[in-house]
Amino acid sequence: MSPRNPAQRVVLALLHLYQKYLSPLKMGPTCRFEPTCSAYALTAVSEHGAWKGSWLAATRLCKCGPWHPGGYDPVPQVRS
Repeated sequence: MSPRNPAQRVVLALLHLYQKYLSPLKMGPTCRFEPTCSAYALTAVSEHGAWKGSWLAATRLCKCGPWHPGGYDPVPQVRS
């Protein structure tokens, strides 16, 4: 799905910049989730829009830590 509004385009551009320039600076894979948190954020923003997608991504980032086992955690389906 192509971005529908300016806010969505900005958030997606920032996520792409993170993936291209900041993420490679890490030593090896560090995300305990599948898909990775940045891929999850891209999908969430693309499917749910800038605001709800960012909220879903922030909620996912809050799960990151030794207290959560990680694993498969897909983006919720868009309600019709």
